[in-house]
Formats: sequence, structure tokens, C-alpha cells
Amino acid sequence: MEGAQVRPRRQSQRSAGGEEAYLKQCWPLVQKALGDVFISATLDLIEGSITVNTTKKTFDPYAILRARDLIKLLARSVPFEQAVRILEDDMACDIIKIGTLVRNRERFVKRRQRLIGPKGSTLKALELLTSCYVMVQGSTVSALGPYSGLKEVRKVVLDTMKNIHPIYNIKTLMIKRELANDPELRTQSWERFLPNFRHKSLSKRKQPKKKTVKKEYTPFPPPQPESKIDKELATGEFFLRESEKRRQKMNEIKAKQAEALSKRQEQRQKAFIPPKEKPAVKKSKAATGENKIDIQAIKEKVKKAKSKKLGAPPVNPETPSAKDGKRKKVKS
Repeated sequence: MEGAQVRPRRQSQRSAGGEEAYLKQCWPLVQKALGDVFISATLDLIEGSITVNTTKKTFDPYAILRARDLIKLLARSVPFEQAVRILEDDMACDIIKIGTLVRNRERFVKRRQRLIGPKGSTLKALELLTSCYVMVQGSTVSALGPYSGLKEVRKVVLDTMKNIHPIYNIKTLMIKRELANDPELRTQSWERFLPNFRHKSLSKRKQPKKKTVKKEYTPFPPPQPESKIDKELATGEFFLRESEKRRQKMNEIKAKQAEALSKRQEQRQKAFIPPKEKPAVKKSKAATGENKIDIQAIKEKVKKAKSKKLGAPPVNPETPSAKDGKRKKVKS
């Protein structure tokens, strides 16, 4: 493979030429990094393309593929400091296209924001657990890191687009990380430790109020209903004369009229039936005993009143000796 050509995304070029200006600024650093692995790169701003080629000194056959991935990451707004790590060993990149996974645009934006989280907290937690750099830009998710981490990142991103919250997968990754530190559990199955998040369907199908029970299927048709003549033959009315038939009908009509008349009379007589009176309540003996007058107590009160003197006592009565002393003083 002699050369690889990648065109930067038109979406990033539309944003006031920000992507184009950034590529032009960091292009000397890109050429220097690719020069260390003996790969030549050219930037064509007029056509809007980047081309990488091998040189005569190139000894690593996989270097051209790494250079192609570097250009892809730069074209998707990944900073040069992170994108240049693709040239290292045991490093890979994965570009996940999420634009076509959800049809509704509003739903797609909500789920993409759910992947990022409030102030990027969910994305940061995913980066720490997978040791990968993840960047959500437009309709793609760019991930850079080890192979095992990229596998987990892809699973989380696709599950989020399928309306599975990323916090469930993050919790599973945290448990796996703790189990990996235990040397005894490395060779054992981890299924008993991992949580099983089942999707619960909240809305149930509404059942009808009246359910019709289907009858058992029988190949034979239902029996034919009896006609009027058959009924008359069974009762013997068919063989009676016309005069006797009329007499029977008149008797039936009279019986119905008599029954209706008796019901009507009963309804009229209900208005003349007096209501049942309640029985008179008799006073208890205890109540009569309480009303008796205690004559003995009244007599004692009258005696006490007679023994007391009538009239009010004199206020500050003066003694006779005091009156005589006053008279003597006046004479002198």
C-alpha cells in the first residue's frame, strides 16, 4: 500500500473554517511525527484533502495504516496531542458511526447527550474505566486506546443508542475492574458477580371488559327450531275447532286481566294501611327515686335558722367606760 488519501469532513469545514485553520497550524507537527516512521504527508487546502505516502526508507509495513488512522482522527476534530498516540504500539482507534442508528432527530440528540452526561461526567467515567480517549462529534464517536478498551467503548455507545442507559454498563465495568485485581477470581466465571439489568415493560396491553368465550367447534349444524304447527301438534291444539280455540284465547285474556286488576287494587290499598306506631318508653324506677324530697334535711335547716338571732350586729360598739372618760374631759 503506497498511499492513502483522506478528505476532512465538510461539516467541520463549515464551522467558520475552524478545522482547516487547526490543521494548517499543527501540520508541521504532523509531518515531524510521520517523518519519524518515514511516512510523507501532503496537505491540499484547495482540494480539501490530506495524502500520506510511503518512502524508500519505510521499513514498517503497518506504518501507512497508522498514518491513515491519524488523518482520520484529525479530520474528526481529535486534538493532535491525542491523535499522535495512534503511532505507538498496542494502540488502535475506532470510529463508530451513530447517525443512522436512530431515525428521529430529537431522540438521537437526547441519546447522544446521555452518552456525554452532565458536564461530560459519563464520558469521563467511561474513559477512566476503559483507558481510552473518547470524543463525540456530530454523528460519529471517535475512540483511541487499547483493543480491549475499544471493544467496551463500542458496546456502551451502541447500547446507549438502543435506549439503554450508559450507567448500567459503567457499573458492570467497575465490578469487572475490581474482580480483575483479585488473582483467585481471574480464572473463574464472573457471571454470578455481574448485575443482570432486565428491561421492564411498564405499559401493559389493555384487556377488554367483556370477554367473549368461543364455543367448541362441532361439524354438525344446530337443530332446526320448532314451527308454530309443531308446537300446536305437541299440545293438541291443532286438532281443536275454531270456536274452541277462540274460547281458550278468551280465557287466557281474562285470566291476565284479573291478575292485573288484583295487582292494581293492592297498590291502591297500600296508601290506606296505617304505619306501625313505636311502643311507648316507660320511665325507669331509678329516675322516680331521684325526684323524692328529703324532708328530714329540710327540718334540720329550719331549726338552725331559728336558733340564729335576726338583724345585723352593731358596727364598732363603744364601751361605757370610754364614754365616761370623754364627758369628764369636756367638763374640765
